[in-house]
Amino acid sequence: MLKVFARTLLFNPHRLFSTPTPFRIPLSPMSTAAAVKRVGTHNGSFHCDEALGCFMIRLTNKFSDAHIVRTRDSQVLDTLDAVLDVGGVYDPVKDRYDHHQKGFDEVFGHGFNTKLSSAGLIYKHFGKEIIAKELQVDEDHPDVQLLFLAVYKSFMEAIDAIDNGINQYDTDQTPRYVNGTHLSSRVGKLNLDWIDPDQSAEKENAAFNRAMALAGSEFLDSIRSHARSWLPARSIVMECVAARHDIDPSGEIMVLNRFCPWKLHLFELEGEEKIDPSLKYVLYQDDRSKNWRVQAVAIAPDRFESRKALPVQWRGLRDDELSKESGIPGCVFVHMSGFIGGNHTYEGALAMARSALKL
Repeated sequence: MLKVFARTLLFNPHRLFSTPTPFRIPLSPMSTAAAVKRVGTHNGSFHCDEALGCFMIRLTNKFSDAHIVRTRDSQVLDTLDAVLDVGGVYDPVKDRYDHHQKGFDEVFGHGFNTKLSSAGLIYKHFGKEIIAKELQVDEDHPDVQLLFLAVYKSFMEAIDAIDNGINQYDTDQTPRYVNGTHLSSRVGKLNLDWIDPDQSAEKENAAFNRAMALAGSEFLDSIRSHARSWLPARSIVMECVAARHDIDPSGEIMVLNRFCPWKLHLFELEGEEKIDPSLKYVLYQDDRSKNWRVQAVAIAPDRFESRKALPVQWRGLRDDELSKESGIPGCVFVHMSGFIGGNHTYEGALAMARSALKL
């Protein structure tokens, strides 16, 4: 259903918009159209937050397939069922979701402190419903809460920050390069070009429609990717973390019983469960060579340095030379940085990790 909706957005740009003129606004109480809600946002140049916010709010039961009204006319906005990114009011009871007014300081919570954009506000209030519908489960299902937080962290927070002009890092240095490839930038490029002779509201609305489709498709892709890949990987890592003392009494070696993206999950689980001592090595089987890998855990998810790199005397060695130096048969290699090594067997990889802990 959502895929059909996205295709409708792409190929029928007039379907979403109600023109804010007196003869279009009134709807007869007896008319079928009277049940169609109307969601307002500003006209003119658009940004990622209101494009995504409009897309998301139309996925809810309350505003399913609502018409989008793009205007700054306060008299028109007052007649609408919901308004976002314009109007100077944040009042979820009245479905008003602007973030530009003085004194606005709403954040997502749950440990996140980035000021919300209109998209963040819609996600905060309707995200669980949208995720639950996508997963076809109840909103109180534990997976919904996990995805609600994970999608905000990996997808939504950047949109909030960029729209509010919040830098990713505290620095007064000029960036080394320009990144014009992120979602907010790509949405911005869909605005009408200043040299385009046709600056009509109809063409502007069609451009906004494309922006909704772009932002919305990536939002849904994020939810689906998290549901399809992130959640199962988290379950695997959680199980393997719990079994770490069965692998080695130190509790500093983990074996993945099935390879999956594990790094971010490991850091999050260590923090949630207050694991001490922290894990130093993760063992897993390489799907192609069927050899076993010993990977040193980094000091942070975005750092290359290891908590405890494999021994200096092993680094850069291979095969028999490495086996002789380490005293462990079946060795394959150890990287020059010591962040990863390999052995032909699980027993050999475990021996490498145990030996590395002591050296």
